[in-house]
Amino acid sequence: MTGTPETPEQDGTVADAYQGNWVDRRAPMQTRPYLRLSRADRPIGTWLLLLPCWWGLALAMLQTGRAGWGDLWIALGCALGAFLMRGAGCTWNDITDRDIDGSVDRTRSRPIPSGQVGVRGALGWMALQSFVALLILLTFNLNAILLGILALGPVCVYPFAKRFTWWPQIFLGLAFNWGALLAYTAHAGSLGWPAVALYLAGIGWTLFYDTVYAHQDAEDDALIGVKSTARLFGETTPRWLRRFLVATVSLMALAVILAGIDRSVLALVVALGGPWAMGWHLMWQLRGFDPADSPRLLRLFRSNRDAGLIALPFFAVALML
Repeated sequence: MTGTPETPEQDGTVADAYQGNWVDRRAPMQTRPYLRLSRADRPIGTWLLLLPCWWGLALAMLQTGRAGWGDLWIALGCALGAFLMRGAGCTWNDITDRDIDGSVDRTRSRPIPSGQVGVRGALGWMALQSFVALLILLTFNLNAILLGILALGPVCVYPFAKRFTWWPQIFLGLAFNWGALLAYTAHAGSLGWPAVALYLAGIGWTLFYDTVYAHQDAEDDALIGVKSTARLFGETTPRWLRRFLVATVSLMALAVILAGIDRSVLALVVALGGPWAMGWHLMWQLRGFDPADSPRLLRLFRSNRDAGLIALPFFAVALML
């Protein structure tokens, strides 16, 4: 006799996680609720936090014309830090949103609203992740350390943004793209205009992909009064996505020009291929956008790992010219 399949709330899995992910299959049972709280079963968020770091590091090397073993540590340190701080940020987000998440179909299976983790345990887990990330940050130069500490501001504010503004995605962009400033400074020693332009490009990118993502919850958000650009734009969303695409590509191109202005023309042209290629990927996403198709929305959102990676080979080749 076949039993009734367990729901996500019953077996501890999260509804919008990758099916058969490593947390559900291989992680020790007692660690799974905490890893799910950190979204370790959904790596796309770590990628979206990490990629602006690698962009910033690449542009700093392009501008200074030097690369060394220390840059390998910056790249690795950013990867470890992105995993940890994404986990800490998601934990904080779930603590503040625990009542809202329990009212939304897609999120009610998360560890706190489903009862797998208590608020006290979540706070301790957040503190542990943040402390380890701080140890990594302390290996960078002083200006990068100061920028890393300042990043806590937008991280803390973001979960509350959807309560007071229709543009919470801007606050997410401020937090998720801070690594462009930090990694650039970790290499260059100080902040520069290429990093600022790149940071703004990343915010445009975040507005693009998180508006797509937010359309999954638009109906539930309307019922419980949560604000988002998806609800604000409604049927005009494709028009706004096109604007965010243009802003992303234009600002990233400006960052490349500012960073490579003293390099050869060929190197500059190759580096400009990065934002150009990324723009084509975003255009592909825009053509596939359908607000009524939640599985497609999630696939498009996840494809932004590839969109962000596309620019890096162009930057790498430009460095060698």
